[in-house]
Amino acid sequence: MDATSFCGALPQTKLPASNRNFSRSCPRARSVVSVARHSSEEFQQPDKLYSRESLVVSSSSSANKGMTASGRSYLSGPVVKRNPVGQAFCAASVVGVGAYCEGFVDSHLHVTEEKVGVLLLNLGGPETLNDVQPFLFNLFADPDIIRLPRLFQFLQKPLAKLISVLRAPKSKEGYASIGGGSPLRKITDEQADGIKMALKAKGLTANVYVGMRYWYPFTEEAIHQIKKDKITKLVVLPLYPQFSISTTGSSLRVLQNIFSEDAYLSRLPIAIIQSWYQREGYIKSMADLIGEELQKFAKPEEVMIFFSAHGVPLTYVEDAGDPYKDQMEECIYLIMQELKARGSYNDHTLAYQSRVGPVQWLKPYTDEVLVELGQKGVKSLLAVPVSFVSEHIETLEEIDMEYKELALESGIENWGRVPALGCTSSFITDLADAVIEALPSAKSFSTTRSTSEESDRDFLSYAIKMIFGSVLAFVLLFSPKVITAFRNRLF
Repeated sequence: MDATSFCGALPQTKLPASNRNFSRSCPRARSVVSVARHSSEEFQQPDKLYSRESLVVSSSSSANKGMTASGRSYLSGPVVKRNPVGQAFCAASVVGVGAYCEGFVDSHLHVTEEKVGVLLLNLGGPETLNDVQPFLFNLFADPDIIRLPRLFQFLQKPLAKLISVLRAPKSKEGYASIGGGSPLRKITDEQADGIKMALKAKGLTANVYVGMRYWYPFTEEAIHQIKKDKITKLVVLPLYPQFSISTTGSSLRVLQNIFSEDAYLSRLPIAIIQSWYQREGYIKSMADLIGEELQKFAKPEEVMIFFSAHGVPLTYVEDAGDPYKDQMEECIYLIMQELKARGSYNDHTLAYQSRVGPVQWLKPYTDEVLVELGQKGVKSLLAVPVSFVSEHIETLEEIDMEYKELALESGIENWGRVPALGCTSSFITDLADAVIEALPSAKSFSTTRSTSEESDRDFLSYAIKMIFGSVLAFVLLFSPKVITAFRNRLF
């Protein structure tokens, strides 16, 4: 694995406008760290905006070939934009804003015994129906999910409260349909157990922690335990194959904020695996699952392989330089190349799901492409949730129920779905390999306060923001529609 330096902060851009067996079980490891759920609401509020600090990142070697979308359905050709392998770069340069890089320094921690930690980062999900609304609040209070202009960033929480209240009823219906809550925490804990055991089998004893972005156990809780355990070297492994500002980027901001304010953590050697979609173990594991599901069709060679990835707003890619689209297309190319090497030459396509709001998201959209494929006479379809490694609401409800129903209504007669990787042994083993490969690149980082952050404290600027923001907040919170929504919720 080639290591790269990742420094600077991600940009703050304007925001334009059938249940299945989902647990691919792992053996449980008794010594894996488990963070207890708090009864208080200490961690339910989203973190503040993060400063421009630097973190060390390890990235798997990219493959030599890539792909871009061609037309609405098929993918071919090389990736136009790709991060160079083995080359230092700044997050700021990736996203097209000024660089805020700082030099990395080797750790000078003197310890008698090295204690390795692995931090798994994931989205999190409500475990009960009562958790849905506060979970949604945490989600929409994240400035990497709703990207407000700097002038109105103090409205993030009021706006998140409003959206979470309005969306909670429909979201509760979705979670109720899959058993009353998300299985994401259970599966992620099993993955942590599996990685710990795989590392031990390879000769590395490590504590494995789980940190969720929007629900328990929060990243802050995991970091607290890491510090308590006196970990001397840490590898951060986001459970997102492809990097996006809204997933891995958001979680890294939390780490930046926490590490910059703690003397011990700021000296802790840390390596971050920012993406791993191109790793051979991951690609082969995906190809294994696809191959298994293809054989369940009467005529496997006639099946259209339908990759469905979580979408992001188009502005993230076009304006903020999010590499997610390029990485996703390259990932599909590599998987299809592996399938072809095994003798499978099925047609395939990529679409994006889970869009919300009036803004334009990455296209083509999953629901629209399903209708088009039915109209074109496609009869057999195999859905592949390519951006997910664990079953959750978007696979169990959105794909298995909503999209399956739409596909059948559109003329597709034979439907199949590839399960998420979960605890597939080859996948878990490869993640353990990624951790071992990343360890040598672990370094500590230093932080400084940027001049822009200092200027935000200017009293006059603050007063202007409060005046204009208060007017906007008054209009939003006291509009008839909003009042009716809150009245219906309260009564």
